[in-house]
Amino acid sequence: MADRIQRLSFEELAPKAQAVLDARVKRLGYLGEFFRCAGHQPTVLVPFMEMTEALKKALPDRLTETGALTIASLMSNDYERHQHERLSVRLGFGHDWVAAIERLEPDGNDALSPDERAVQRFVMIAIERKAIGVGAELDALIDAIGSDQAIAILFLIGRYITHALIVNALELAPPVPSIFSKESDL
Repeated sequence: MADRIQRLSFEELAPKAQAVLDARVKRLGYLGEFFRCAGHQPTVLVPFMEMTEALKKALPDRLTETGALTIASLMSNDYERHQHERLSVRLGFGHDWVAAIERLEPDGNDALSPDERAVQRFVMIAIERKAIGVGAELDALIDAIGSDQAIAILFLIGRYITHALIVNALELAPPVPSIFSKESDL
């Protein structure tokens, strides 16, 4: 059972894990349950978080959030979806933009830019097909955002699927409510 994995406190994390998570914990005011569990594998967690930060530099915020919200929605990862909803609002993208992404209907969605539609379309197809036979769709993504950013999207897909698998296997509850819930402060 998921509750058999001890939830570590920040002080119990390995020093490298503390260093990589310190700013995040200070900004959020808490150590998320994902990190409290994943902290049992600091030599995996630290590069995972370094990859997360590198992806933020490799892609514009709107494309990162398009991918993150799409994957969280497809993978039923409310833990990550709620956090990225809030981040998207803080970044100034607005509730309507978040709702448009979460509808998972990139074609004909005027709330999204052509690049955002291309990213969402590719992410959805890549996950549905397990990335098998997606050459034409990858070409379309490269045409839209370039090869460097297309490679970053492939890494982003892997990162957010990994997070979803861990969260879903451990049955972790979202640390914050959806921006669309009555409990939301946004």
